[in-house]
Amino acid sequence: MDRFDLVIIGGGINGAGIAQCASTAGFSVLLLEKGEIAEQTSANSSKLIHGGLRYLESGQLSLVRKSLSERRSLLTLAPNLVKPIPFYIPVYENSQRNQWTIRAGLSAYALLSELDPLGQFKSLPAVQWPNLKGLKLQGLEAVFQYWDAQTDDKALTKSVVRSAVELGAKVLQSAECYALVHRPDHCEVSYLYQDERCKVTASCVVNATGPWVNKLIGCVTPPMAKEEVELIQGSHLLLDIPSPDGILYLESCFDERVVFVMPWEGKTLLGTTETTLASLDEKPQPTREEIYYLLGIYRHYFPESGDIETLEAKINDTFCGVRVLPKQAGQAFERSRELWLQSRESHPRFLTLYGGKLTTFRSTAKEVTHWLHERLGERVAVADIDKLPLY
Repeated sequence: MDRFDLVIIGGGINGAGIAQCASTAGFSVLLLEKGEIAEQTSANSSKLIHGGLRYLESGQLSLVRKSLSERRSLLTLAPNLVKPIPFYIPVYENSQRNQWTIRAGLSAYALLSELDPLGQFKSLPAVQWPNLKGLKLQGLEAVFQYWDAQTDDKALTKSVVRSAVELGAKVLQSAECYALVHRPDHCEVSYLYQDERCKVTASCVVNATGPWVNKLIGCVTPPMAKEEVELIQGSHLLLDIPSPDGILYLESCFDERVVFVMPWEGKTLLGTTETTLASLDEKPQPTREEIYYLLGIYRHYFPESGDIETLEAKINDTFCGVRVLPKQAGQAFERSRELWLQSRESHPRFLTLYGGKLTTFRSTAKEVTHWLHERLGERVAVADIDKLPLY
């Protein structure tokens, strides 16, 4: 029976990042993905590598600082995959956040970016406002421009996996784990691969299955407790409308959320929503409410784009990502996006990832690799994770 230092279950961006980082540190790694690499949430995000300006409102300063640091690293390590892009925030006379609030938030964002050139922001003079094609000018009081970055999330995830494989990791697609036995000195991982039942032993196992995190825990022997979580669907609409020159950061006209209007594949991408799912029994699809919510916001800010029916006819594609949030009172928009790592005393060789962000996958991978070092000791590193380019 093959043995690995680490078996990772889940081939999204977090699983990919952990495989790369652990392999860099000299550990033997097997990654199991029940479908295809990066075909779920890691292909259906808002395509942003960003600090999370809106997280400042809920006081998540450490997350913003970490995200901005990771943005800087990814722009350096993956310049062909992660590119700077201007963001625009229009402020109207009836906006929930006035221009002084926005200016204060952007000032804090710049400070947390630690002198990164992308931390700079400015207020656009009124003569330039019409350059934001089709944007409603009535009642407009200010427009701020700042910087973040955009990526092809699926391509980025696959690039990280390729790097992990080059470093020695073994990666299997269409390999579904159906049983995991936690023993005092190792774990036994059973999975179905190419219609065959396979088994490997692992010194440690990481559960990086995203929305299926508790389903995998249900396969563990002896049984272990599950944390209460909510599955939050984020839907996006791709409209057959020429793409904007940058990304517009817009307050919802229906609630306190913000949405983005983004360029994507020459068209206009709208996102995202936050809808609680009861289960993942079927492939996530945008609800009618989500479609009208996003189209209503777009029409509010771009009134010359036509009525809702006209806009609906321009939907070229839709996709949904599903994130995991701790089950708490209040709106999903207000909850922490901090990663939650859990290793129970009863199962010390099994680590579960709850949540996590595309932008901070490298930071997540380093935390998990540190956990691995604590349990298995040091190995001879084969490369420096902070100097490995991604293509």
